Amino acid sequence: MSWFNRLKNGLKKTRSKLIGRIEGIIGNYSTVGPELLDEIEELLVTADIGVNTAMEIIDQLKERVEEEGETDPARLEDFLKEELKDRLAPAEEQLALQEDGLTVMLVMGVNGSGKTTTIAKIGGKYISEGKNVVFAAADTFRAAAIDQLEYWADDVGATAISHDIGADPSAVAYDAVEYSLNNDADLLLIDTAGRLQTKHNLMEELKKIDRVVEKKLGRSADEKLLTIDATNGQNGVSQAEKFDEAVGLTGIILTKLDSTAKGGVIFQIVDEFSAPIKLIGVGEAEEDLHEFDREEFVEALFR
Repeated sequence: MSWFNRLKNGLKKTRSKLIGRIEGIIGNYSTVGPELLDEIEELLVTADIGVNTAMEIIDQLKERVEEEGETDPARLEDFLKEELKDRLAPAEEQLALQEDGLTVMLVMGVNGSGKTTTIAKIGGKYISEGKNVVFAAADTFRAAAIDQLEYWADDVGATAISHDIGADPSAVAYDAVEYSLNNDADLLLIDTAGRLQTKHNLMEELKKIDRVVEKKLGRSADEKLLTIDATNGQNGVSQAEKFDEAVGLTGIILTKLDSTAKGGVIFQIVDEFSAPIKLIGVGEAEEDLHEFDREEFVEALFR
């Protein structure tokens, strides 16, 4: 199955809640007027796009309608599609990879966001391309997290660097960078803790890992990625704020889009954060994680 078809299938629930309902509303009107636009705005708000983002989208639609003197409700769908693509333009950016030498990615996210399986998918992709990949188990708070990362490393053919449970996470990161540099690794993916019940301690821990990596590597990590579970909707936005304040995110990975009707949250994330959407996930298979493309994403929403 092509990626676009995977994406279409993965966005079924969001498409039904968002575009399907908008098409239903438009079908009830014979001409464009304030009531129609108000109904669309209300629907956008309930689709996890966010109040401010929804209002801005509607303002743009109104402006377009007035400029072109459009009265046909069917044309609103085309206008909306173009506006959504425009709003996602700042979000497109490929993963930063070193052309020669080691690429280091610090991967963050609350427990249950799909962080560790995402690491496995990224690692598996680059291993299939002949790259030497290392995983670092810097979530030393939970034995299960260490075991899980070691399992995935064995499964995809990566090298796992781990310490005992309770060890200093930054020490694991240090050893992993050292090992990777000494063994000509191409990619190091550092798994981190995600326990929000001790939010302050977690953020300080992430800052320390970030500093240790930068000192050992001689530069900042190439990527500081946050995995957000799309099923959390707008809660994912507040999560991103905390992580961004702590380490300065370079990108976001939006996972589990296939499990929710809240995929509209991507528009709010893009509006509120400078960090682009680097990857999106629509399933369990390695092929279900893919670089974000705004044209594909919006087209898949409307089909």
